[in-house]
Amino acid sequence: MSCDKTSNWIQDRCLLKSTSQNHLFTNNLFQNLPIELPEEIFETILQTPEIKIERILSKGHRSDPDFWYDQVQSEWVLVLQGHAHLELPEGMIELKPGDYFNIPAHQKHRVAWTDPDVETIWLAIFY
Repeated sequence: MSCDKTSNWIQDRCLLKSTSQNHLFTNNLFQNLPIELPEEIFETILQTPEIKIERILSKGHRSDPDFWYDQVQSEWVLVLQGHAHLELPEGMIELKPGDYFNIPAHQKHRVAWTDPDVETIWLAIFY
């Protein structure tokens, strides 16, 4: 995979090194954070037919009170920075840096709260 075939987020941060048969690049999930975050940002980092990896940026964002995610794929989420509360019909889950949670396919859930003072950086893997 080369930089020009990836998302804008990766294109902007690629360190491209050519070898005889492939291209290598590095990125950093903590770089290129927007100054303002009026809307939550979902950036696809990698996608294949079986898996999708996203970086999600939140700052004081939450799901609408009457909205519940009900996804076809399972989702594994990790909070890298910030603080968030996920709500499930069974109760609330608090996530701090380093905390992760697996959400099975069709498990209703919503983002109840994210820290309004610092960006919450999530890594989400859909499988």
